[in-house]
Amino acid sequence: NCLMVRRAVQECLTEREADIIRRRYGLDGFMPQTQRQVAAHYGISRSYVSRLEKRALEKLEQAIGEI
Repeated sequence: NCLMVRRAVQECLTEREADIIRRRYGLDGFMPQTQRQVAAHYGISRSYVSRLEKRALEKLEQAIGEI
C-alpha cells in the first residue's frame, strides 16, 4: 500500500503538489509539517497550501481508486 501511494504521488501530482504531500504527511524522509510550515517554505498563505493539499489528495484518491 505504501509503495502504491508513493507511486501515485510521483506519477499523478505536479512536483509542487507532491512536495506538499511529502512535507505534510512525512513521506520520503520529511518530518510531518503543519500547513503553516509548508506555507512558510513556499512563501504562500496557509489557506493556499490547504487548497493545494485538498486538490492533491483528490487526485491521489482518484488515481488509487483506478488501480
